[in-house]
Amino acid sequence: MSVPLAFLAVVLIWSTTPLAIKWSGEGPGYLFGVFSRMALAVVVCLALLLILRRQLPWHRDARRAYLSGALGAFGGMLCVYWAAQYLPSGLLAVIFAMAPLITAVLARPLLNERSLSLFQLAGLVLGIGGLVVIFGAGLLNGKNMAAGLAVQVLSVVLHSISLVLVKRYGDGLPSLSITTGALLVAVPLFFVTWLVLDGHAPRDLPARAIGSIAYLGIVGSVVGFTLYFYVLKRMKANTASLITLITPVTALMLGSAFNAERVSARVLSGTVLVLAGLALHQWGGKLLRRRDNPIG
Repeated sequence: MSVPLAFLAVVLIWSTTPLAIKWSGEGPGYLFGVFSRMALAVVVCLALLLILRRQLPWHRDARRAYLSGALGAFGGMLCVYWAAQYLPSGLLAVIFAMAPLITAVLARPLLNERSLSLFQLAGLVLGIGGLVVIFGAGLLNGKNMAAGLAVQVLSVVLHSISLVLVKRYGDGLPSLSITTGALLVAVPLFFVTWLVLDGHAPRDLPARAIGSIAYLGIVGSVVGFTLYFYVLKRMKANTASLITLITPVTALMLGSAFNAERVSARVLSGTVLVLAGLALHQWGGKLLRRRDNPIG
C-alpha cells in the first residue's frame, strides 16, 4: 500500500471515529457499544494471528505491554464513550488532540527523555489555555457538558500514560501482538463493567448503531491502528504528526454535516488555541533552527 494512501486512510478513520462512537451508543447504550466493539476487535485480531501463523508472546515485558495497552483500551475508551453522551463528536477529537502534549510531559519521568524545550512548553501552555476556554463554554452549557469535558481529558491522560508504558515495555513487539494482548485484558473488564452497571441486552439495535459498532470494531480498532503504525515506520515523524492536526478539524466538519452538531464561537476559539499549541510543540523549534540555518 502506498504511504500517502495509508496516511489519508488514517486521517479518514480517525476523523470518523468520534461520530461513530456517538452513533454506536444510540439505542444499546454506551457500555454495550464499547463492549461489543472491543469484543469484535479481539476476534478479528485473533483471527489475523491465526491466518498469519503468529504466536502471541507471553514473556514478562510482553505481559507488561499488554497491561499497559489495556489501560488505554479499557480505561481510556470507557471514558471516551461516557463523555460521548454529552459532548459533540468533533469536540471529542479536539480534546484528544492534546494527547501528544500530555505524552511529551509523561515521557520525561517514565522514559527518561530529555526535558521539554521552550517551544514545547509554550505549546503546552497554549493547549491548556485552549482547554480552559473550552471548559468555560462547557460550564455555560450545563453540568453534563462540563463533566463530559473533564472525563474526556481523563481519557486523554490514560491514553497518554498507556502509550508511554507500551513504548517502555513493548518496543520490540509487533503492533498486532500488542493490540491483541491489550484487548484480551480489556474485553473481560468491559464485560464485567457492562454486566454490573447495565446487564440488559438491548432489545432494539438501530441499524446505524450496528453499522457503527462493526465499523469501529474492524476499521477503527484494527485497520486504523495497523495503518497508523505502517505510516509511522515509513514517513517522517513531523509529517505523520500532521494527523493530529487534521483530524480535529475534519471531525468537527463531519459532526456538523452528518449529526447537526453546532459549535459555538468559544469552542472554536479554544480549538484554535489547542491546535496552535500542538503545532508550536511539534514544529516551533525546528522552524527556528531552519531560519537560523537556511542552508543546512
